[in-house]
Amino acid sequence: MPVCFLPNRGLISVLGPDAAPFLDNLLTVSISGLQKGEARYGALLTPQGKMIVDGLIVATDDGFAIDCPRALAGDLARRLGFYKLRAKVDIANRSDDWAVIVGWQDGLVPPDAIVSFIDPRYAALGWRSIIEAAHRPPLSDPEADYDAHRVALGIPEGGRDFIYGDAFPHEADMDQLHGVDFAKGCYVGQEVVSRMQHRGTARTRCVPIRFIDGMSVPEGTDALAGEKICGRIGSSSSNGSAIGLLRLDRVADALALGETLSANGRAFVLEKRDWIQFELTGAA
Repeated sequence: MPVCFLPNRGLISVLGPDAAPFLDNLLTVSISGLQKGEARYGALLTPQGKMIVDGLIVATDDGFAIDCPRALAGDLARRLGFYKLRAKVDIANRSDDWAVIVGWQDGLVPPDAIVSFIDPRYAALGWRSIIEAAHRPPLSDPEADYDAHRVALGIPEGGRDFIYGDAFPHEADMDQLHGVDFAKGCYVGQEVVSRMQHRGTARTRCVPIRFIDGMSVPEGTDALAGEKICGRIGSSSSNGSAIGLLRLDRVADALALGETLSANGRAFVLEKRDWIQFELTGAA
């Protein structure tokens, strides 16, 4: 019954009567009307449409909590504060007070959680609970177990599989993982994201891959299509599964010529997952 504490996750609370419209005007996803325990995946973007930070936004009893990378939680709270103006919202970094635990398969949801929810990106990732840090269970499965579970499903993680401040939402597969609401009104960076969607110009994507010899390579290793760099390798697990941020047009060209995809001398292949709706040439 895998249950893991995720020390790399931080938490922001956004409370007050204007919390829902405030977040709705900023994030890539609509959160209006969410009831306690309902969650969405979204991001705050630059005006140029690049990702500042992504996170899971869940409705609580009195507002919303944002489950985001702990290293970026303080910056996210400050940035949200910049947009506050006259909105009746209270924004706080709760990363020292609250903790995130996750479970999948038959892992038991803690009864004393502040809120629990199914991961809105992909249900197979499992459930997540926000709990008081003081109530964190002393024993849990290693965080690496959850990481291997995530990698096996092909779900990218910011800071490892794509770089904050540099990646567009499409490159992080947010359009595939319910992280962008293309029907909602304006938000920061919306024009660029909409243009990429309608023109189909997302050539770079995070994609699941598998090293043929079952070995992994260090994160950040260049990925090659034939002899040309086509991207970089991100997170991986011990069985050879990994995630690569790849230029899919270069990959397709190389495969059409019968060339090998490799990193650090190790050949890899692309692997399709059922959540992927874009074309993935040569995927098993």
